[in-house]
Amino acid sequence: MPAGGPKLLIIAAHPDDAEYHAGGLATIYREHERPVKMLSVTDGAAGHFERNASDLITLRRFESSNAGKVIGAEYETLHFPDGQLQASLEVRHRIIREIRMFRPDLVLTHRTCDYHPDHRAVGQAIQDASYLVTVPRILPELPALTQPPVYAYMPDLFTRPVRHRADVVLDIADYVDVIVKMLACQHSQVFEWLPYEEGTLETVPDDDQERLVWLRDWYTRKIRPRADHFRSELVEAFGKENGNTIEFIEAYEICEYGVQPDALRRRELFPFLEKSLSRDSQQPKKREQVSIQPNVV
Repeated sequence: MPAGGPKLLIIAAHPDDAEYHAGGLATIYREHERPVKMLSVTDGAAGHFERNASDLITLRRFESSNAGKVIGAEYETLHFPDGQLQASLEVRHRIIREIRMFRPDLVLTHRTCDYHPDHRAVGQAIQDASYLVTVPRILPELPALTQPPVYAYMPDLFTRPVRHRADVVLDIADYVDVIVKMLACQHSQVFEWLPYEEGTLETVPDDDQERLVWLRDWYTRKIRPRADHFRSELVEAFGKENGNTIEFIEAYEICEYGVQPDALRRRELFPFLEKSLSRDSQQPKKREQVSIQPNVV
């Protein structure tokens, strides 16, 4: 175990994917002063209806950096073109480099049956890299890992060809406001592009505080279906009474291509304390609070 506890690397397709899908777990890691890096493989240049691509690339790097600062996490945006990503050898090698340089204990990413081609490409590239991070003759200029990390898939509701298997479930009610602050840093997306796509651009308030209220309502409406989708897993983990009342969750599926953690290792990687349990955990633990950095939008 590295000093300070396990390290979390979230490899997602676009700026804002990491905090939207895994902001609760990232916040818990930072509360316990554990290293977190969020990585967007694409540059985000396609995600707008008005701004030109060059300006958007610069803006989204700035927005993502600010989002990471909310919880004190590193946030890096790579150069691969948004909307055109493929699981190429170049992408695979870059992901191997990122994993070897950061040396995470846990890597989160998209499943390969996601709706978005960029998401699927990232999931496939990580699957292709999952073993090769340990092979010294692949990218020999970087020391190979002695064993791969644990890989896990971020939550989704897709059922074909197979439903997401929630090996770990997390009640994120305590972290919604922090996640909203992170998302609010992705200004060009949550207050411009996504409302434009949904036909609700005219409903976005001008006032900054009103925007946070608006965004919190948007975010909770978007993620509320997760709890119903994984309701049986919540009941199994939290008991019938509590499991049926939880509204906002994250769920993680352990990927079969990395190290398979036992019950003790799961509790180290998923430090879900009094309000969060892995399905094979026995007793919750008390959560220690540390300060979160202010919003830096």
